[in-house]
Formats: sequence, structure tokens, C-alpha cells
Amino acid sequence: MKRGAWLILLLAGGMPVVYGQVDTTALSTEKAETSLPTVNISGTDLDNDEQIQDISGLLQSSDDIFNSTAGYSFGAARFRVRGFDSENSMVMVNGVPLNDMETGRVYYGRWGGLNDAFRNTEIETGINASRHSFGGIGGISNMIVRASLFRKQTKLTWSLSNRTYRNRLMMIYSTGLMKNKWAVTASASRRWSQQGYVEGTFYDAWGYFLSVERKINNRHSLGLVAYGSPSQRGQSGISTQEAYDLAGSNYYNPYWGYQNGEVRNSRVAAYHQPMFILSHYWDPLEKMNVTSSLSFSFGRGGTTALEWYDAADPRPDYYRNLPSYYQDEDPATAARYHNWWTTDEEFRQVDWDFFYFANRKNLFTMENVDGIEGNNVTGMLAKYIVEERRNDYRQLKANSSFENRLTEHMTLSGGMDMTWYKGYRYKTVKDLLGGDFYIDVDKFAERDFIDPIAAQNDLRHPNRLLREDDRFGYDYVANINDYSVFLQPSFKYPKSEFYFAGTIGYNEFWRTGNMQNGKFPDDSYGDSEKQSFMTYGLKGGYTYKFTGRHFAGVNVVFIGRSPYFWNAYVSPRTRDYAVSGLTTEKVMAADASYIYRSPYLKSRITVYWAQFTDQVYARSFYHEELNSFVNYLMTGVDKLHYGIEIGAEGKLTQTLELTGVVAVGDYTYSSRPLATITQDNNSELLAENRRVYLKNYKVGGMPQTAVSGGVKYNSPKYWFAGLDVNYFDDIYLDPNPDRRTEAAMEGLVTDDPQWNAVLDQIEQPNGYTVNLFCGKSWIVKGHYIGVTLNVSNILDNQDLVVGGYEQFRYEQKDINKFPPKYYYLYGRTYFLNLAFRI
Repeated sequence: MKRGAWLILLLAGGMPVVYGQVDTTALSTEKAETSLPTVNISGTDLDNDEQIQDISGLLQSSDDIFNSTAGYSFGAARFRVRGFDSENSMVMVNGVPLNDMETGRVYYGRWGGLNDAFRNTEIETGINASRHSFGGIGGISNMIVRASLFRKQTKLTWSLSNRTYRNRLMMIYSTGLMKNKWAVTASASRRWSQQGYVEGTFYDAWGYFLSVERKINNRHSLGLVAYGSPSQRGQSGISTQEAYDLAGSNYYNPYWGYQNGEVRNSRVAAYHQPMFILSHYWDPLEKMNVTSSLSFSFGRGGTTALEWYDAADPRPDYYRNLPSYYQDEDPATAARYHNWWTTDEEFRQVDWDFFYFANRKNLFTMENVDGIEGNNVTGMLAKYIVEERRNDYRQLKANSSFENRLTEHMTLSGGMDMTWYKGYRYKTVKDLLGGDFYIDVDKFAERDFIDPIAAQNDLRHPNRLLREDDRFGYDYVANINDYSVFLQPSFKYPKSEFYFAGTIGYNEFWRTGNMQNGKFPDDSYGDSEKQSFMTYGLKGGYTYKFTGRHFAGVNVVFIGRSPYFWNAYVSPRTRDYAVSGLTTEKVMAADASYIYRSPYLKSRITVYWAQFTDQVYARSFYHEELNSFVNYLMTGVDKLHYGIEIGAEGKLTQTLELTGVVAVGDYTYSSRPLATITQDNNSELLAENRRVYLKNYKVGGMPQTAVSGGVKYNSPKYWFAGLDVNYFDDIYLDPNPDRRTEAAMEGLVTDDPQWNAVLDQIEQPNGYTVNLFCGKSWIVKGHYIGVTLNVSNILDNQDLVVGGYEQFRYEQKDINKFPPKYYYLYGRTYFLNLAFRI
């Protein structure tokens, strides 16, 4: 760790600072808007220093200044708390887990724009006890959407921004629990923009929510919840620094171009995956409650992309379309490309008009269509099309949880969860771009194999002509069944609290192929062999209360979890080969915290440690020399995360507050995994059990050090204003593992110029941002009106790289031929929010 980072940490740790309550939902970016809301603790709860309270959950509670800063001020810089991906946290709604079954990750867009409906949330951050689920090392968040728990209200919100969308309208209406024992809450939203912060992007999203509850008697209630968020958005791409410099912007987007003078984006993400939950709330005893739910979720999702056949790569930032490709051997051509890039905007964007021109001039005769001898069809074969890569799914889930206060000191909680999931993965022809048809063949196999059968993507429908909406390329189903139970006894005494929790489960998954691939006719169609794993977990924690204001705690956990479907197969698009040596992934973690809370100062210091072992790493990329996709698989991938978190907020006066937050982590690979490399269009092993010297390389793609300090003024006349300064450091790019092998260094000695260029991991310069926020509220004839404004990165720093990765393609003698790709922090952005509540 850098000495400068430690110095900043020590200085910030001694600051008696506090952060005022700000509606971060209204002030946030799109990412921060998905962060979960706070649970407020009133000042009177902390007045008595000697009072022992039920405050163990405050060890890392949701109103914690560190967590709110990490979700808002740090979130824009791709910061991840403790370096954890979202599969290490569990997010629930009414006790129903929402984590994706194939990846374990949480996709907040499934309820995007419904902030007010999902505002009431119970949060346990990090390793902690929870009455809803065993959870993960990143914590548990349960969004409570029971209609009877919403207060009676009607609220309208309008927002204006220059981020991913320009405008947002939200509405929520709630009756509260009425005299007839019914309760109804409804919410709707609309978010849109013709162009977001990045050129060529757009946003078009809706949201709907309905919660109805009927209280049958004092012990039983039934509730039904339905919600969804249909959306379409034009995406932005990540590129190399050469492309950014030539385009004159670190936000150059290679995905769009002009069609008949209108902007069109080639990467459009369209998702609508609604969820329905039927819940039974039961209080069988005075101190016991049981919640049981049956949920069903389904829907479509997909992203479009360019696809081509018998044509040149049309991507404008493809390396052969950049000046650097010609610089050494043909300087004149390099100069010509440089001039085109810097003077002709259309040259550096997608050329839609050319696609239509090429497709309408490509007369082609397809022989023996559908495998019928003599069935020949002549027409315009599309050289370029827009495909849609679909990710549809259906999921049925049954779960139940209970909490029973057995004695004054002991509470027992537990539950079960059963999930049946099917994920549908396939491609469709979205747009023929003026052509008459496309063909369902593997262009790489067609080139590499003498036998034409090998090029058929589906032997059951050979020589198939494709029209719009037809499936092609690949079509398979991810089948996943998961069953688990957990039990947690917790104990509470005047000076201490402690808990234990355990879980055990069973997970199985398999692939069902709907196409018989010509390269793997015996291993692509039908059900594959099932992969099954026992899962388990143990955790415990202890809290000691020095007083009602001073307390400390420690938590430990050990988890064995199933590998996720998405990285368990060599190439699920083409065959059902499972990764050799699949085993349960192990996670061990611990954290220890000290907290002081009073009406004038709230602070927390936490140290943490986490070890991941036996992870699977799966990536696919296009190999330039082989002219095909290559699958790169590593097993035995271990990671070590440790660090410290400090957060403090304090009142200097009744109106002036200060905040300070420090996160210093060290996230590294801690093993030397084995790699298997296969070519996508044949079963030949390019490498097997290749040792990858990844140990001690940094886990990239995020800042590992983040510091924030802020000041806020709260006027007695119901307005506030504040400023915070944020510093980011230790930003590494994700390393290409194959560059850290003996094969990559073959023929080199340590004093060769390429030695360090191949091995060294790229670290980005540190940087900082300044954010400004303010707001004002009024009560007019009994109605609340509030307005807030946030301006992020007010100094318009557009040179801060906050993530990126090394390309898998590389050349030992010219490591810059395939340079890394970078994410840049947005420059100055704003978010204006106006709310009206009846």
C-alpha cells in the first residue's frame, strides 16, 4: 500500500465529521439511484450514553456514512465496496431473492424507475445476521413492498438530468391500510432521452408497480405484488486511447452512425422481465412471524450488434481501421487514415448507408435450401445484418422464512428457498438492412473445414435461409434447480450479542441444446449431463457494547457455493463440454468494527479480509491469427481482498456538518491457476493445463483507494447546500492472464525491451472530483414541495480513467498492436429533482 494512502487514511480517521441526511436517490446518477435507501435512527435513540439498545445492526447499517458515500460519490468511479462483485451480496423483495441464477449478480434495471415503491428497505451490510436469509459476504438487502406498510400518500416527481436520461417522471399512490382491511399501492414512471451524456446513446424506459394486500384477521394477511420496467437504451462502447485521441473525446462511442442523416445505434439493449409475488403473512404466536411466498418471473432481454458474412469487419475502431496499423509499413496510408479520423465524423462512425448499398448489390443463389436437393433460391444475400443476442428466462420460486423470539434473550430465525429456472440463450435476425435473406452457417468453420457439414449451425435444418426474427447461430437453454435451507439462533444480553448461522443446499444445472451444431453433432443437441453440487455455509458474529454509544463487533463466515452456469461450460453456444475439474467455490471472510455514535458524532472503523478459492474464469475472444473465436478457461483461480473502511460524520454547529470517508483496499490474485485454451470452431486443444503466473497481480477495473471529505450547511429555513471532494487511486486494468505465462515469454530474456512491457500490469494515474449539492423544501397549504440539485464533477475532469482491461489479443514483439481499452469518468453532470407530495 502506498505511504500516501496510509497518511490520508490516518488523517481522515481522526476527523470528527458527519454527513447530513441527503436524499441520495434524488441527487444520484443512474447507478446511485439503484442504491438502497437508508434506515434513519433518531437522535433521541442515542441520548442516553449508558442505555443498552438493540443496536447490533448498526455495526454496518444502511444509514452509515461510508455506505451512502460508496453508493453515491464513489459509485460514479466504478468503485466496489471491498472489491466485491454483486454476486457476493443478496438482494430480496419481500424476502424473495432477486440475484440472477446464471451469474449470481443483481440487475437493478428490472425495477428501474420505481424508487419510491422500493424505498422501504432492511439492510445488513457485510457479514452480519439476517432474519431473511443466510446471505453472502457482501450483505443482504430486503426491500419491503407490503401494501399495508406504505403510508397513505400521493407523490409526484419530475427530474431533469444530462446523464443516461434527460427526463424522469414518477408517481406513487398509496391508500395505507383502510377500514375494510384492504391496502393498495401503485407506482409508475417514465424515463427518456434522445441522447444521453455520450454521443449516439438514447434512453426509453417505463416502470409499473402494484401491491395489494388483504388483512384476513390479526394473524393472517395475503399480498400480491407485480412490477416491471420495460426499457430500451442505446449503449456506448469502450475503446482504445488512440481512438479517443483521434476522435477528440474520451467518450468516443463506436456503436453509432448516421442512416439517411439520422443517428442510429447498433447496440440497443431492450429488456422487460416482470415479476409477480403472492405472499402469505402469518403471526402464529405473539412473538413469531412467518412469511411465505410463491413468485414467478419471466421476460425477454437482448442486445443488438452488427454481424457480417463474406465482408470486412465494419467496426470503425477495429484495429485495421486505425492509423497505427499502417504506421510502420505504410506511413502514407497511416497519414490518410489519420486525416479521415480527425476531419470526417462519419468515417469514425458506423456506416449504415454503406451496409444497405452492399446488401442490395449482392445477388446470390443458395442451393439445396433446407436440405432439399434442387431447392435453389436466388436473392440479395445480406453481407451485413443487425442481430439480437437474446437472454430470455422463466423462473418459479417458493420460499418461506420465520422469526421466533423464544425467550427474552434468544431469537430463532430460518427459512427455505426452492428455485426452478430456465434461461433461453439464442440469436435472432433483427434487421436485414435491405437484403432479402441471411444464411445460418459458421463463417469460420466454412473457411477452415473441407466438409461443408461442419459449417452448419443446425444440422436439423441445413442450408437454412434466414429472414427477420428467425433464430440462428446458437440456441440453448440453461436449466438450473436450486434448493437451500438456513437456520440462525441469535442471543442478546445487556452487554453483548452474538449469533450463529448455517445453511445447506443442493444446486444442479445442465444445458439443453436446440440446435445440432455441425462441428459437434453429438455434443450440441438435447440435454447434457447434469452438474450437481452440495452448497453450505457457516457464520457467526459477536458484538460487545461498552456503552450505548461505544460498541465493537467481529464476524466470520465460510461458504461453499456452486460454480455459476455462465462460466461452467467451455463454449455453451456450440457444445455442452463442461469445464474440466469443476468444483465448489470456497469463500472465507471476516471483518471487525468499532463504532461510536452520539447526537453530534457518528463514526465507524472496519477492517476486513476475504479469500476466494477454486473460482472458474471463462472468457471468449477473437484470435487474429486463427481467425476464429477462442475460449480461454482457468480453474483454481484464487483472490485475496483485505483493507480498511473509515466513515465519520459530525456536527460542528446546529447548522454545519462535516463528513470524512476513507476506503483503502488491496485486492489481488493469490494463486497460479491452470488454463485450457480451445478454438471455438473445433475441439482441438490449443493449450491444456498451462500455468498462469497471476499471483500478486491486482484485481482490476476499479479504484482500490477512495477518499471523500465534505461539508454541508443546513439552514433553519429549510434549505441546505454542500460540497464534497473525492480522491481515487490504485486503479489497475484487468490483466490478460495469457501474457503471464511461460509461452508468452518464450524467446525473451529479462533485459529485452518487451520483457517488462508484456509482464507489467498497467496502473492509471490518480484523480479527484468535486461535487456540489443543494436543496429547498416548502409546505404549501399542507402539501410538501421539495427541490434538490446535484452537480457532479463540477471541475469537469474528463481525464480520470476509472477502469478498463488489457485485450486478450497481443503480440509479444509489439505489445501495443492491441492496446488496452479504458473507461473514463463522466465530466460535469447534473441532476435536478422536483417532488410534490399530497
